[in-house]
Amino acid sequence: MIHTHWYVITGAPCSGKTSVILELEQRGFSVVHEAARAHIDEQRVLGLTPDKIKSDISSFEHQILSRKVDAEIGLSPDETVFLDRGIPDSVAYFTIEGLDDTAPMRESRRYRYRAVFLFERLTFETDAVRSEDDHKAARLEALLKEAYRHLGYTLIQIPVVPIEKRVELVLSYLDG
Repeated sequence: MIHTHWYVITGAPCSGKTSVILELEQRGFSVVHEAARAHIDEQRVLGLTPDKIKSDISSFEHQILSRKVDAEIGLSPDETVFLDRGIPDSVAYFTIEGLDDTAPMRESRRYRYRAVFLFERLTFETDAVRSEDDHKAARLEALLKEAYRHLGYTLIQIPVVPIEKRVELVLSYLDG
């Protein structure tokens, strides 16, 4: 296992992860954007609907896992990077979809993140990409906690506060 200076921002859908990632990027930090949203956006440009993109959920989840793995392989373990979801998030998504989580669990053991921030949920809102509802979001949050804890992480809870305050809370955990 390779220890890194990477920080994961995770949480249920509609927890404000992307807003914080964008703010960190604006402040000059290296970030990795959410693989699933990027994949869906690319497919939508090709004319596919989110329902069509996810029609084969096993293929979809494996594609997202592959994108996450490729992104992490391309990073330097010594660079400070913020990730919008880590590979263990795929464990939760595989589980909620009834898929075997062996592959994401194996890939989750390749690198060790510096810290994992779990963002508390905001009021759930749907958008063109989100397919979850409030109930599924709550279940995903529980599965995310379980996946990261199973891998030995102590989750750092980030409360519902304005974006700037969330960013400051995250940055307060950076080393020197």
